[in-house]
Amino acid sequence: LFVQALPLGPMSVAARAPKHLLQRFISSAGTAVSLRASARAWTFPAGKRMMSTGKDGPDVSSVSSVGFRLSRSGRFSGETDPLMEQFNASFPYDKRMWRQDLQGSIAYAAALGRCGLLQKEEVESLQNGLRAVEKEWEAGKFEAKPGDEDIHTANERRLTEIVGSVGGKLHTGRSRNDQVATDVRMWLRDEITELIKHMKDLIATAVTRAEAEQDLLLPGYTHLQRAQPIRWSHWLLCYAWQWKRDVARLESVLSRVNMMPLGVGALSGHPFGIDRHLLAKDLHFDAIIQNSLDAVGDRDFIIEFLFSSSMIMVHFSRFAEDLILYSSTEFSFVSLADAYSTGSSLMPQKKNPDALELLRGKSGRVIGQTVGLLTTVKGTPSTYNKDLQEDKEPLFDAADTLKACSQIANGVLSTLTPNKEKMLAALDLPMLATDLSDHLVRKGVPFREAHHVAGAVVKLAEDRGCTLDKLSADDLRTTHPSFSDDAASSGPGGMWDYEAAVERRQTDGGTSRAAVGKQIAELKAWLSQSA
Repeated sequence: LFVQALPLGPMSVAARAPKHLLQRFISSAGTAVSLRASARAWTFPAGKRMMSTGKDGPDVSSVSSVGFRLSRSGRFSGETDPLMEQFNASFPYDKRMWRQDLQGSIAYAAALGRCGLLQKEEVESLQNGLRAVEKEWEAGKFEAKPGDEDIHTANERRLTEIVGSVGGKLHTGRSRNDQVATDVRMWLRDEITELIKHMKDLIATAVTRAEAEQDLLLPGYTHLQRAQPIRWSHWLLCYAWQWKRDVARLESVLSRVNMMPLGVGALSGHPFGIDRHLLAKDLHFDAIIQNSLDAVGDRDFIIEFLFSSSMIMVHFSRFAEDLILYSSTEFSFVSLADAYSTGSSLMPQKKNPDALELLRGKSGRVIGQTVGLLTTVKGTPSTYNKDLQEDKEPLFDAADTLKACSQIANGVLSTLTPNKEKMLAALDLPMLATDLSDHLVRKGVPFREAHHVAGAVVKLAEDRGCTLDKLSADDLRTTHPSFSDDAASSGPGGMWDYEAAVERRQTDGGTSRAAVGKQIAELKAWLSQSA
């Protein structure tokens, strides 16, 4: 029984140790313990009864400050394999939820008081003790001990060290099943809120640049081939709209994250009539989860977050791929700031877009976390199973990755320098061939016919070894009589003017100045309303 009450460590053979060795270990730990074979209780310095035995076996009456393993009840008499302890423990990574765990316990203590399970002074003692533990975490002074299997047992162990046996009442009616589900939801709620802010900051950067740099034109690409001229602002806003959808997804997920599972026990409900609705209000949840089985077994909200994270990373990856190309010597449309570039260990002339390459590379990492957790959850039966402990590391990793990537993407975008001359030099007249067919359509020529004729014009220029703007109106009419003289104009506003070609795309969503301006206005209004 004593072995079950002490954190003897991985090398423990206490179950087989001679009595004098056990006494020596206890003495070296500075703990006075009276060992009597017929004893019904052991006495600790504070005089508190920690464990008693009777004909029916051990009875745990409170949790001691010597590291009693909270998850191992009197049901167990043998030692845990040290490797199993390490394999089973989640404290090394779930300790990041210390604040949410303590906040949940503070509110839960109040709920126990409201339903008469705790006296007022007991509630105050527990809450003050929990706040003292919180201060230790904040100051970086919290000391983990052997037996701290997870953040919940660690905090409860430390609480009981501070407040004594009343600490053993905190877990009344509560299971780690509903406790961990609550902690994760509270933690993720905070993370999503912060991530939404970072995403909006990134969108604001894109909108600000788009508004200031509307004059810049560059090739738009399909199949990585030059297609039609567009505004640089239009390219920026392409990603701003994708990121706005990402924010909408995060906000939607947040509404399902912010549902409270606490107060359902291990799986069947709370036996003491706790007011879950008031508890949800205290913890700032929108509502309670209505089914106790679903409350402890649901991990949809984590998988949804991982999927939303994967979509964000896909958008970051495509954004990064564009800029990796645009910043290459072959394109030179933009120059990346030194702050987000690195050099080569061998070639001194190199300036590598490592920030962008990592944005692209980390997308696979987050997508992998999503697929991994889906695979883990799909095989579990209903309610809580230990498999679900595997939800946290992919969740934490994805959240950390998103937080970093959103800020790095903003840093890259806010500091890059566009190269107007290189962008213009990359425009070529065949990109305006579609405008030739549009000219004929306006004359009443069916589009399919006009499309064929425009191709014939391109072929004519190639055969003559000249550019399209060198063809006269008469040359154009050899391919179709409907061409008017202005079809051969190369002056401002003419057929071969890139600015005019861009301005012909006036419809909502187009790349004209007016259409881009409307996008900017809509995004600015949305940012203002959602600030």
